[in-house]
Amino acid sequence: MDTLRDLLDTAARDYPSNIAFTLKLEKDHYRDITYRRFHEEIRSLGEALLHRGHGEDRIAVIGKNSYPWFLINSATIYMGGVFVPLDKELKDEEFLSCLIRSEVRVLFYDVKEKAMVERALATGKTSVVQAVALYEGTDELSIGDLIEEGRELLEKEKLVAPMVDRVVIDPEALAYLIFTSGTTSQSKIVMLSQKNLKSNTNGLLSVIPLEEDDTNIALLPYHHTFGLTGQWYMFVCGCRTVFCDGLKHVQANFKEYGVSLFIGVPLLIETMYKKILRTAEKEGQAGRLRVASKICRGLNKVHINLNNIIFHGVREALGGKLRLVVLGAAAADPECIKGFKDFGIECIQGYGLTETSPVLSAEIPGRCRPGSVGHPIGGVEMDIYEPNEEGIGEVIARGDNVMLGYYKNEEATKEVMIDGWFHTGDLGYRDKDGFYFLTGRKKNVIVLRNGKNVFPEELEVLIAPLPYVRENIVIGLPDHGNEKDLVVSLKLVYDPEFFPDKTPEEIHAEISKDIDAVNATVPSYKRIKRIYVTDQEMEKTSTGKVRRFKEREYILAEEAAEEEAKKAASEE
Repeated sequence: MDTLRDLLDTAARDYPSNIAFTLKLEKDHYRDITYRRFHEEIRSLGEALLHRGHGEDRIAVIGKNSYPWFLINSATIYMGGVFVPLDKELKDEEFLSCLIRSEVRVLFYDVKEKAMVERALATGKTSVVQAVALYEGTDELSIGDLIEEGRELLEKEKLVAPMVDRVVIDPEALAYLIFTSGTTSQSKIVMLSQKNLKSNTNGLLSVIPLEEDDTNIALLPYHHTFGLTGQWYMFVCGCRTVFCDGLKHVQANFKEYGVSLFIGVPLLIETMYKKILRTAEKEGQAGRLRVASKICRGLNKVHINLNNIIFHGVREALGGKLRLVVLGAAAADPECIKGFKDFGIECIQGYGLTETSPVLSAEIPGRCRPGSVGHPIGGVEMDIYEPNEEGIGEVIARGDNVMLGYYKNEEATKEVMIDGWFHTGDLGYRDKDGFYFLTGRKKNVIVLRNGKNVFPEELEVLIAPLPYVRENIVIGLPDHGNEKDLVVSLKLVYDPEFFPDKTPEEIHAEISKDIDAVNATVPSYKRIKRIYVTDQEMEKTSTGKVRRFKEREYILAEEAAEEEAKKAASEE
């Protein structure tokens, strides 16, 4: 099988009665969509779009994760079209630019995006000829209308081959246009084929053990390739998918649906883990929790597993069924990973990029190494390009999962595709057993005047376990005494609940003391010299990555404003 269409046909054949999606209609009211029904609605929607002449059009969707979202994605792929998933967090200017740059002709939208869609179409600058609502119950053309239209067409065409069945898919042709994260002016558009994503789902079979009775909760946004490919992989295994009511309701949804696995970012499980530790502390159970963890780890060494029994209460708080978490997009705190394993929940870390559909490497249950991103998955080759004396160099990769290139940007494509290898822009090394470790992004490395390199991510991992830390970034800022040099600086977002009745000065002093302790564990040139603390969330992408360049700009702007205020005060 080289195409995602093959994947959909096979899933409908192998798992016709399995539940593909469970939808919440209202409180305590649900609707199950079987794989057979999902396949029928894909074909009906595809048939309607083909009859309307949209078979070769670029089809986009903007909205939250939902069944209709993935239905139009699947129908577009099934009829050999080009799908453009858009970030629902886009602002008007960015959204309009994305529509224009990707030459979208048909646009599906959620109710929350309706006003923005109307404003964009009113400019007359887009190529959109048809807008379709992902919801029903209004006078607008909806996805439900198209499904019904396609169903009627298929019924009439029983004696002849429907258009959707006459489509021939080229597995290597353009199938997805996906915007990389960043502002519109900086984002590139990644071109992916059906073969790219299908090869990635094949590779995941060797590392992510799923069962037909597993229930997945779709937490990562579908416009992100990790969330997108993850959902395709659920179909390979015949699993059920449910949707979250919002991040505040995650744990309640775990219990409500009996969630057994999810694909997510480390920030989510780290927040959960810290909450469990805080609760144990408040209830005077912290000591017992630590002892129980030691007991479990000791027993695991002699192949005795009583984790589920010992941590039954914790597991119930997480829904009772959770057994597997697949993490990507950032490095996870090793202590958090160990903690979840103590609870009887396996955490697998993976690594990849949009350009690689996305997974390059991953850990395998029972074959993990703290801090690593595992080994290359099936069908992927990885290597370290031009390693230094410490073995650190740029991670490069090749395989059927590597993109076709950047859309209308040959120069950018040539910069990353060299002699058949994709250059990731990530720095890392490989140990003697073939485990890969990442040390940071090339563009994030702080190069000091003395030539020393500081990898921010290495320090951020040391700071993240502090109990009050919600998020942190390490960046290089100009030295006030020598603008040509950089100072290793920290911006830290703390949980205000951890510091009741303390002044900002007292909070800063306590945090500074902890950072001094971290500094004592690293070489002098890596030590953090400047600290900024706040309880206000940093600006992030929709997948939870902090926009470092933006935060750097904010700090420099604040410093400049303070300097101007001081200057004005002294002149008075």
